[in-house]
Amino acid sequence: MTLGGKMLRVLFRTITTRCPAFVLILNIATNIAIVSSGTMTLAQSVPERTGVEVEGVIRTAAGEPVAGVSVHFQAVGNRTNTETKTGPDGRFVLSLSEPGSYVVTAEKPGWRTVTTPALIFSAGEKKRIDLNLENSESVHPATASSLSGSMKLHDEPTFVVAGVTDGTNMGGHGSNTTRLTSDALAKDTVALKASASRDVNVAVARSTAPEIESKLRADLLKRPGSYEANQQLGDFYFHSQRYGEAIPLLEAACGMRPHDFANAYNLALAYQRQGELARARGQVKRMLASFEKPELHHLLGDLDEQLDDPLAAVHEYEQATRLDANEQNYFDWGTELLLHRAPQAALEVFTKGASTHPNSSRMLVGLGAALYANGSYEQAAERLCAASDLNPRDSVPYIFLGKIKRTAPVPLRCADERLARFVKEQPENALANYYYAMVIWKNGRESQSAGDLQRAHELLKRAVSIDPQLTEAHLQLGIIASEKGELQEAISAFKQALTANHQLAEAHYRLALAYKQSGEAPKAQQEFQLYNEISKEESASLERQRRELRQYLISLKNHRPSDR
Repeated sequence: MTLGGKMLRVLFRTITTRCPAFVLILNIATNIAIVSSGTMTLAQSVPERTGVEVEGVIRTAAGEPVAGVSVHFQAVGNRTNTETKTGPDGRFVLSLSEPGSYVVTAEKPGWRTVTTPALIFSAGEKKRIDLNLENSESVHPATASSLSGSMKLHDEPTFVVAGVTDGTNMGGHGSNTTRLTSDALAKDTVALKASASRDVNVAVARSTAPEIESKLRADLLKRPGSYEANQQLGDFYFHSQRYGEAIPLLEAACGMRPHDFANAYNLALAYQRQGELARARGQVKRMLASFEKPELHHLLGDLDEQLDDPLAAVHEYEQATRLDANEQNYFDWGTELLLHRAPQAALEVFTKGASTHPNSSRMLVGLGAALYANGSYEQAAERLCAASDLNPRDSVPYIFLGKIKRTAPVPLRCADERLARFVKEQPENALANYYYAMVIWKNGRESQSAGDLQRAHELLKRAVSIDPQLTEAHLQLGIIASEKGELQEAISAFKQALTANHQLAEAHYRLALAYKQSGEAPKAQQEFQLYNEISKEESASLERQRRELRQYLISLKNHRPSDR
């Protein structure tokens, strides 16, 4: 990134460590001042633009431009509607006078109308939106659907988003801070997937006893053409997690009895766990020709995700949920949508899943993450608080609450009480001390309460004594010391933060300022240089992620599932 006399971009980056907590990494121009609130602001004013410039291209699925398409931008919450039409090259350009949330609709007689989820348009922003339009006669009911008779993802559930080039929210909401927090929450939600094995055949005990293996191998030597001999030894190796040895035996058994579901399914799992993902996917697809089972669609979804085909993964998780609306299928379907920036669809899936499984704490956590991604901060907090109430000893809902509490632009009424309970229930949990310290510190700053500020400092000290690698707590201790003018203590805290995470750009920046204020100019210059280098690396990494995300297609097409 080139640094000049004006700010090019403020990039906030969420880094997760341990039970993921996140840190703001700021990539800004050289004229930055640290204000008393602990946030960063420009030292020089930049003329503010309030309008939004939008351009894009409407194409067919084959990539050909579509002329004469009416493109409507309908403001959410009022009747403001801005319209334009595509030219011969399928391009359109228009200006929105006001920033805000808009639903974009593209329509042309004889073509399927395309409607996007609500997109956030920020003041002074230039945004590009490309859409795919399909001829109404060419649409086939082959991909993602609503649940038969129980759920529709949209009032009009057909929309296709070919790509949204969105430097601020990439299909999510609001500022980079909240958008990247949403990304972190989505990734954290993935970690909540059940680790329990989905093996179908668990009849064989998982044991590596040499005498059992010796007996099974002897039986196979006597009867090399026996299905039972191959299957039993293969099953033994499979449940012993010796997948490379299990695969040829399970393959042999599968060749003898291709319609034995349990053996064929274990073979697919063995391929997956051995890292042979393409073979695993091929095996599952062959099985689906004979067996229409939810576990097959779910496994295929897992494989599609591992093979970087998120659109296919979404479809398979939905199919699994349609066949068996259990908690696991709902959760993984919603998580996949959330992870790949389809927040509105994820919200509807988690809403239905939480309604169907009201006692699932992690379903409420997923719903909270989806609500946050859609900009519903207070509702997100309420769901996370409810999740913590279901199981007060579970740390996950509290951690999610702590993350959104730090970045949400509105008060979260229930969060403070629950985070207080978190540290009371788990006083030896470093994150519990850290997140409640941040609550007290923020309240103390607002009320100018010396007691609250001292209590926050004590909790932060407690957090780093429990976990010396808790970068965020060290960083906050440094910020507090800087504000009090205790520069040497601040320098020590920032250095400890960098010992835990040397790539933490904000710590380098604040350490540089502390050195500068202490009169140690060479050290300050070195830290400023490290800050700039790390920021550039983070910017390049984020831009690579954005390019990858533009390739992701959200495709939810209305069709009636065939009766069975």
